[in-house]
Amino acid sequence: MAMKSYKARGIVLGTLKYGEKGVIVHLLTDIYGRQSYMIQGVRPTAKGSKMALLQPMFAVEFEGLQSPKMSMHRIKEISPAIALQSTPFDVRKSTMALFMAEVLYRLIRDNEHHDELFEIVWASVAALDALEEGIANFHLWFLANLSRPLGFSPDNAYSEGAWLDIRDGHFTHHVIAPSMAIAPNNARILHDMLECDVRYLAEIGLNRNERSSFLEDMLRYYAFHLDAIHSVESLRIMREVF
Repeated sequence: MAMKSYKARGIVLGTLKYGEKGVIVHLLTDIYGRQSYMIQGVRPTAKGSKMALLQPMFAVEFEGLQSPKMSMHRIKEISPAIALQSTPFDVRKSTMALFMAEVLYRLIRDNEHHDELFEIVWASVAALDALEEGIANFHLWFLANLSRPLGFSPDNAYSEGAWLDIRDGHFTHHVIAPSMAIAPNNARILHDMLECDVRYLAEIGLNRNERSSFLEDMLRYYAFHLDAIHSVESLRIMREVF
């Protein structure tokens, strides 16, 4: 059977060296969900090397090749789709990108195609690059909004003083077991993150302790629905930096 060629968009989630000049790149794609690709003839130190395009959360356009005879798709051509101006050069943003890429890699299974999720992540790449204020809140905004396509975003209207039941994603004023709930302070922050236009993240004024507390609650929320969140290694770095 002939090799099939296709055009797609992708977001880099990670890479793995393969032999002397090969690399396996994990992409979140717009047509195949999370997919692994082989790229041959890559010299990391060479001028114009494709490795420059394969950094965490870089958005690319590529021509893929697949065949029943190949265990993995191949990439024939690849080019940048979003010209990033600040993320690669800002340690705060590049740390955010590393965290986002690992979360996506851990939580999304191979070949799991989801249009809404892809478009949210694609827009987030550009949003992080353009952001000038509120950068320390971006990973919290990203986790809050990623819960929408993953299927466990809060499903009812928020009201002041409400708790969030993490089992069904329901805001409630009935006191429930703390282990199964997000307390009012962080429930309000979750609501704010879901309602906030990313350009105005700086207006959600959080200090380091508040960010840390909210992140812990979001991780509990995610962990109830998706166990793989526990294996995200870059969480330690996020706690130290933000």
